[in-house]
Amino acid sequence: MTSEYSIPVREIPIATLGQAKIPSPLPYGNMINTGKVMLSLSHEYDEDIDTHQTLLFEEAGPRQDLYFDPGKTKCAIVTCGGLCPGLNDVIRAIVLEAYHAYNTPSVLGIRYGLEGFIPSYSHNVMELTPASVEHIYQFGGTLLGSSRGPQEPSEIVDALERLNVSVLFVIGGDGSMKAASAIAKEVRQRNIRISIIGIPKTIDNDINFVPQSFGFDTAVDKATEAIGCAHVEAVGTPNGIGIVKLMGRESGFIAAQSALALREANFVLIPEAPFQLHGDGGLLPALERRLKLRGHAVIIAAEGAGQHLLQQNEARDASGNPVLSDVGSLLRTSIVDYFHGKMPISIKYIDPSYIIRSVPANANDRVYCGFLGQHAVHAAMAGRTEMVVAKIMDRYVHIPLDLVTKKRRKLDIRSGLWRAVLESTGQGELTGMLPEGEKA
Repeated sequence: MTSEYSIPVREIPIATLGQAKIPSPLPYGNMINTGKVMLSLSHEYDEDIDTHQTLLFEEAGPRQDLYFDPGKTKCAIVTCGGLCPGLNDVIRAIVLEAYHAYNTPSVLGIRYGLEGFIPSYSHNVMELTPASVEHIYQFGGTLLGSSRGPQEPSEIVDALERLNVSVLFVIGGDGSMKAASAIAKEVRQRNIRISIIGIPKTIDNDINFVPQSFGFDTAVDKATEAIGCAHVEAVGTPNGIGIVKLMGRESGFIAAQSALALREANFVLIPEAPFQLHGDGGLLPALERRLKLRGHAVIIAAEGAGQHLLQQNEARDASGNPVLSDVGSLLRTSIVDYFHGKMPISIKYIDPSYIIRSVPANANDRVYCGFLGQHAVHAAMAGRTEMVVAKIMDRYVHIPLDLVTKKRRKLDIRSGLWRAVLESTGQGELTGMLPEGEKA
């Protein structure tokens, strides 16, 4: 397919359960029937895109005709993985949209992640109503609870059939979206009609093709507070060094964005830019120069940074993620050893990870979560399945699960975002900060 300017266009297909024949009960709004959104994306969205590529996405929003009969449709919601600001807001948005817009008879809350489907765990199912979710936006975490680790898709689909559920909303990160894909595959193999809709959730902002996941804005807000505290501590003593470790297993988006929000950091360490401690272009000599020049320094480190300098750990957590070695301990020990006998230093170390992920969403994230929940319900009622709702360039679109689970999104060190970090910190001369062959 080509556009009117003869630029190749790649269409992103979305699976459906069947033909939509039931008139929508929605009394207002612009209905979207064959709406498509044409977006020109670059490697910052997907590293497999070498040059700008034009993609045609299905637009999110209400449809004129539905696949499910709203008055006979039972929905279920499950939240999986680690906590993230905005989980309760998405739950609330789904429930309110399902009840008030579509008059669905029931929305079930599955307790404690995918465990809630498995009888041996004995987790009770929760009935979600507008009254039960009325005030949950005021609190962090998730009303439903969460858990990590895979469960057998066949057992999950057995539970969906027993509960007579027609729509399952899965709110979670990369592992959860892979689980949703496996559930959808089992549904397909049984030739039953259950819609599986994902709402991507990751505080690390590492879902492929999703430029910003909900909760990220709030996480940056809270991380910025920690960086401000580290700066105050650093300037309050001779040769003070403030170190802040932030979440980011494989992607340094929180570290980069929060550094730019305050611009008090002198070094930002992320998994995508493998730094060195010693020698020409090393962190420690650069830190020494900074202390001699200004008398204080602030270092931000994503939790996945520096793993190449640490002992490799073969262990994995319940979600299948490698267990990381502690970059915070590496930095503290290395800095103390390097400056021993050279100059007195004072290190203040802050790790706000669990504070950041446990707080309620801020206003921007609440708006975002509201749209995600609404559009997820619109998509499900129209019979869409095996997809997620996402916002790309301020347009809400449908993206297939196999695209978002292809790999984890990482911060492109060729991007304008990373260049802005290097300009803000002045750390461009450090080894590993730029793509191979490029110089600051």
